[in-house]
Amino acid sequence: MTKKKKNKGGRRSKYFTHVEPRLAEVEIWLRKGLSEAQIFKNLGVGKTSWESYKKKHPELAEVLKKGRECQITEVENALFKNATGYYYYVDEAIKLRENGEERVEVVRLQKFKPPETGAIAFFLKNKDRKNWADNPQMIDVRREELEWRKEQGRFNAW
Repeated sequence: MTKKKKNKGGRRSKYFTHVEPRLAEVEIWLRKGLSEAQIFKNLGVGKTSWESYKKKHPELAEVLKKGRECQITEVENALFKNATGYYYYVDEAIKLRENGEERVEVVRLQKFKPPETGAIAFFLKNKDRKNWADNPQMIDVRREELEWRKEQGRFNAW
């Protein structure tokens, strides 16, 4: 007599029908700045299921990680651009008069966006803390505290 396998029943996970076939789209959405909540709504998946899929499917977690890294890089580039200033182009309509007749001509102008003080300060505080921190002495105090805690940990291990 052979044992019959029980049918687990239930429906197949939406991951395989709604998420997996659209992983490339998910990455594009992240690069465009969509939040995870917007993404799982676009895919027709609930929040609880989404969280479960992230844990069960490493390929989804990897796509989300790559997408976030792209977002961070984009923002870092924009911050740097705002901290250093940049040139950009705009098309402007200009009225011209010739022989008593008016006409409109569109010309491309180059403009300069000067550096922003706030972006400069934020950039320096985060990229060169040693020289630009609000309270540089606190960095040394925290470093000493960390060393002291490590020593305590070694002492307590005995």
